Amino acid sequence: MPYPLETLTREQLAVAVAAARRFPHKKFRKGDLYLDPAVFATPGLETNIILSRFALLDCTGSIHLGPWCNIGHRCRIYTHDHLHLGRKPLARTEAEHGLLWQDKYIGADVWIHDGALVLYQVSEIPDGVVLGAGSVLTRNPGPYEIWAGVPARKIGERGPDDAEAIAARLNRPRFRLSDRGVSLPPFRPEIDSAGNPRFPR
Repeated sequence: MPYPLETLTREQLAVAVAAARRFPHKKFRKGDLYLDPAVFATPGLETNIILSRFALLDCTGSIHLGPWCNIGHRCRIYTHDHLHLGRKPLARTEAEHGLLWQDKYIGADVWIHDGALVLYQVSEIPDGVVLGAGSVLTRNPGPYEIWAGVPARKIGERGPDDAEAIAARLNRPRFRLSDRGVSLPPFRPEIDSAGNPRFPR
């Protein structure tokens, strides 16, 4: 394997969970976060997942997170919704009746990219799903499907492992700044003894 696996240590995962797990409506209901035991079962790794501490995991309902998942920066995964019914103030309706909640099952090898929203209506994200950055998922996808957009829709599937297809994708031409004639030195401000950047004049 030419590159190291970038998964979290147990300590890093604990910090991320402490920051990401939220209980926004604990006066109505307080769920929890459940990590599949397989998260901790890969030889040579403390864990096999990535969870950004800048994600938001709404644990009004409970969330199951499977192994090999990647939950990106500023993702928001919601397990509750409000009752938008009637003409009286919605806050009064909520005080009288509570709110909607359900648990959410996230399977193995699910990648939810930066800024994506998973709304209350989604009950299961099965194994292998990829959700594009900034997408809003409102319904359950199928296994190994790729979804993106607002609202998110299926745009592809993850097929069987294919070394030739991977090589072809990696060898596609790439845009480089030199293609536009950029030949400047990289911008790297000096850092003073107090840790502050010193910008060139």
